Amino acid sequence: MLRNRRISKNAWPVVLLTVTLLPLRVLAHDIPTDVTVHAFLKPQGDRLHLVIRVPLKALRDIEFPKKNATFIDIPNADGALRDAAILWVPSSIELYENDQQLDTPVLTAVRISLPSDRSFESYDTAVARLRDPPLPADTELPWDQAVLDASFEYPIHSAMAEFSIQPQLARLGLRVLTNLRFLTVNGVVRPYELIGDPGLIRLDPRWHHAALRFLQLGIFHVLDGADHLLFLLCLVIPFRNFRPLVLIVTSFTVAHSVALVSSAYGLTPTSLWFPPLVEALIAISIVYMAIENIMGVNLQRRWLVAFGFGLVHGFGFSFVLHETFQFAGSHLLTSLLCFNLGAELAQVLVIAVLVPILALVFRYVPEKMGTIIISAFVAHTGWHWTLDRINVLRQFRFEMPAFDAALLATIVRWLIVVVFFVALGWLAAIIQRRLQQSPRRD
Repeated sequence: MLRNRRISKNAWPVVLLTVTLLPLRVLAHDIPTDVTVHAFLKPQGDRLHLVIRVPLKALRDIEFPKKNATFIDIPNADGALRDAAILWVPSSIELYENDQQLDTPVLTAVRISLPSDRSFESYDTAVARLRDPPLPADTELPWDQAVLDASFEYPIHSAMAEFSIQPQLARLGLRVLTNLRFLTVNGVVRPYELIGDPGLIRLDPRWHHAALRFLQLGIFHVLDGADHLLFLLCLVIPFRNFRPLVLIVTSFTVAHSVALVSSAYGLTPTSLWFPPLVEALIAISIVYMAIENIMGVNLQRRWLVAFGFGLVHGFGFSFVLHETFQFAGSHLLTSLLCFNLGAELAQVLVIAVLVPILALVFRYVPEKMGTIIISAFVAHTGWHWTLDRINVLRQFRFEMPAFDAALLATIVRWLIVVVFFVALGWLAAIIQRRLQQSPRRD
């Protein structure tokens, strides 16, 4: 008896661990890998309509009636479908009117649909499908291939209010993509592609909402980009004062502003080889700036070099922002300008930190030697990035675009933009040089 107690006492950690891990293994097996949710939101009168489609296999904790353990029992599934819709949808989607969370919605319709059903291509066809009779009772539809369609109504005060959504759908699968379309009272459809739990999304943002969001994006994108920070380091190394750097950094910011605006309005190539080409050119820009620091730099023309490479870095920014443009609403230009303002503020902050640090380093290390050592380290890193990105670029086939009127018009517009900003920068450089050469009055 004593021996049995000792065995039980020594074995309980193993038993506890087994009991703990077993549900996790079963749960991990049950969680689907890729889940795509389709949803529409439409304010109308004193109601906000939510129409949503979710794969049935993603709605766990609900036992759906089955035939032969494989096919869903459609005539007897209505109660389970309602339970699944009420349990999962309202708890996974928070909706707000003027920043006030809406009350629990009312389930107005629910049904099973085939995975090949295309009714969710528009709001009207999705609503019409929910009004159709259910699938025939003899339909042999595997339960893990079926989709659940449901519609909810939320009470609201005004269809003209500001609406927001905070999806919490990541728990439906390992990778969850939500295709959401918001139908404004003015008839404008705003599409969104949301990955996982993206946080609070303003569906029809005012200009200040979009401006603040993109200002923050600009700041954090610069501070989070290793290649951008290395480029700024190379830019700063030859300078000991903060003032001459302002023109150079501004030139760099103006250049990537031009690239961002051009990309947002469709003036850039859409070929698959263009993004890897830009990434390779960004790495090359770092190597070039580092080598120029080692060999000797012409400080008077560095603003022009910064402008040229700013165009390249701007295209790199545009690839990152491509999925973020959807959050700008109707304020795309304002959002782009605020993103650039945030990037400029972050760059000035980085330079304000780097200049005194480099000045302190060069107090103990000879300036020429320190410049060579730091630049060589940056060049080494940039060179490895260049080789890796060129290898990626080689996987794409380059095709010359057809030389037609549209291409010629794009080239002309680009030349006008580049010439204008180069002339503007040249004028700014002349003004700054004359201000520096003018005698100071006591």
